[in-house]
Amino acid sequence: MPIRRRLFIGAAAAALVATPLGLNTFARAQAGRTKPSDLPVEGRLPSLAGATGWINTAPLTPADLRGKVVLVQFWTYTCINWLRAHPYVRAWADKYKDRGLVVVGVHTPEFAFEKDIENVQRAVHDMKIGYPVAIDSDYAIWRAFENQYWPAFYVVDAQGRIRHHQFGEGGYEQSEAVIQRLLDEAGARGATYDAASVVGRGAEAAADWANLKSPENYVGHERTDNFSSPGGAAVGKSRNYTIPARLPLNHWALSGAWTMEDDLVALNAAEGRITYRFHARDLHLVMGSLGRPIRFRVKIDGAPPRADHGADIDAEGWGIVQEPRLHQLVRQSGSIGERTFEIEFADAGVRAYAFTFG
Repeated sequence: MPIRRRLFIGAAAAALVATPLGLNTFARAQAGRTKPSDLPVEGRLPSLAGATGWINTAPLTPADLRGKVVLVQFWTYTCINWLRAHPYVRAWADKYKDRGLVVVGVHTPEFAFEKDIENVQRAVHDMKIGYPVAIDSDYAIWRAFENQYWPAFYVVDAQGRIRHHQFGEGGYEQSEAVIQRLLDEAGARGATYDAASVVGRGAEAAADWANLKSPENYVGHERTDNFSSPGGAAVGKSRNYTIPARLPLNHWALSGAWTMEDDLVALNAAEGRITYRFHARDLHLVMGSLGRPIRFRVKIDGAPPRADHGADIDAEGWGIVQEPRLHQLVRQSGSIGERTFEIEFADAGVRAYAFTFG
């Protein structure tokens, strides 16, 4: 089974502030090299035959990719860690596609709805992904790489050998420098040693690591932490929940008629609420509805978010949920401290899966 994404956040933060070698220094030192023999060989590109489908391409094999430098990146479309790394992948795909780089995105789902090909196709369109995407709903490619993380990057040289990997966010300068070196080794023309221009917007913007004191938290019974509604959870059956008078930091609660399953909470009647005490610049919620749009409203410390609203709501806190995806609900614009988040849904049918922060 895949690693829980929240267990990797600390390592991702460390990677962001501790990149081993800056790109400019690295690139200048390697300019003119044609044999980067100091890069280790970590194995060969495994078979991609386990894909259950492909987007943006016919099925690819290692033989098809021979002679190209390949960036294989594992992702799942609701993962905040991948979303924040994706602007770099998109920039590299655009900058180096005419110089011999092929990016292959391997979409390995975490939640059941991420196995739905229509949901993945929608995400590919919305996120402007033009490179090949392998649908790995059976985890066959994940197992072939012995992978454990979202996101994970593997850089493969023109001979089909894995020469570099990066797990989680960060390490962008080093990864791009390795891509440049391997393209140079493969005889790419027009290679340059400047970094690609990267801008992350909305949920793709880098986290405010200095103020990030709330870890990712699933809301299904199997993997949740700090559920605080009085009486605890009644797993697998509907129950009327209430919110306690006080929530400690990183605790959460339900109000109204909900059913808590292993991997989600489902709202059974109108005007259900979720409340969360958090400390972060950004708050996101992975959620969807059963086929029809449902209106909701967000409040922070009991008031409309105003300037602190996220990309998926307006300044008064109003938004609509329908297709299952990550929704950015809070992006604080001023000083950051402990806040109480509240979301209320106008109708039944909402499914909520996980909170993430940035």
